Order: sequence, then structure tokens, then C-alpha cells
Amino acid sequence: MSKSVLDKVEYLILLIAEFSARCKVTEAQAYRYLNQYGALALCDKHYNIMHTLSVEENIQTLQAYCQRKGGTL
Repeated sequence: MSKSVLDKVEYLILLIAEFSARCKVTEAQAYRYLNQYGALALCDKHYNIMHTLSVEENIQTLQAYCQRKGGTL
């Protein structure tokens, strides 16, 4: 696996873990929720920008994105 792919995977894992802590759900539930509402695809597409921002800012963005798509967390 290339370093760039590994970096992206590690960052997605970090975001899922932080999202689960903020929303008080398990990491598996956070993964399913973010995947269901397209937030993981958004992270994958915009990784080059997102990884330069704070984790807190990205978590807020993901939460708002999911809510606009019908999510309730």
C-alpha cells in the first residue's frame, strides 16, 4: 500500500474515532452513520484539503453534512 493511501486511511480512522467520541456512539456505529450519509466519500474526495484543517472543524463539518442529508446525530 502506498504511503499516500496509508495516510488517507489513518486520517479516516482518526475522524471516525473522534466523531464517535463526540457523538457518544461506538466507532462501528460512527462508521456506519458516516458511510450511510456519504460523509466518508466526502472525506475521501476532499482529503487533500481536510487534512490541513483541525480535527474539530472537520468533525463539525461532517456532522452538519450528515444532518443536511437526513442524519440525526
